[in-house]
Amino acid sequence: MSRIAIVGGHGQVARQLIPELRRTGHDVVALVRREAYRADLEDLGAEVRLLDIETQDASAFAAAFAGCDAVVFAAGGGPDGNIERKRTVDLEGSLKSIEGARSAGIRRFVQVSAIGVDDALPPDTGDVWRAYVEAKRDADAALRSSGLDWTIVRPGRLTDDAGTGLVSLGPDVVRGDVTRADVATVLAATLDAPAAIGQQWNLVNGDVAVRDAIG
Repeated sequence: MSRIAIVGGHGQVARQLIPELRRTGHDVVALVRREAYRADLEDLGAEVRLLDIETQDASAFAAAFAGCDAVVFAAGGGPDGNIERKRTVDLEGSLKSIEGARSAGIRRFVQVSAIGVDDALPPDTGDVWRAYVEAKRDADAALRSSGLDWTIVRPGRLTDDAGTGLVSLGPDVVRGDVTRADVATVLAATLDAPAAIGQQWNLVNGDVAVRDAIG
């Protein structure tokens, strides 16, 4: 058993990930900025610690990670048009998580990104989408060069359909849809797979069982 810290612990993927991690024998620390989220997350089986991704510094992240063995960065600035939050949450939140993990002596770090963020953007890309893609791209680059035992999972378009347990996973997988439940299953399995360290994978629904896809 290990203890996993989830940054962005009340997000839609995180709320699917918590019970999956509990089912596979892990303790979970959900890091959130609002006390109002506590009851929901405790009902899922998580310990809740308060952390404001945007206003607190890396030392606060390190303190929040105390006693944990791995970090999952699953935070996002949300679907609204707030360009600034793409930087303060999707990029700077990741950077502070990386620094906090190092300070806390945690090596294992899994990051939820997005498919295709290294691809060139067309000239007519909207400002909000450009800011989101660039934030995810730069956060991934920082993690790859961090020296941590990292894995980057880049899901396609997220859906709320029931999980299938069947995926297509790999560095060159083309765009497609994937359920949030299947993303959570992949994240949990990735944490238990030493071969996933140093891997950056696109993820969509497919026809291969999760464990086989990771293997």
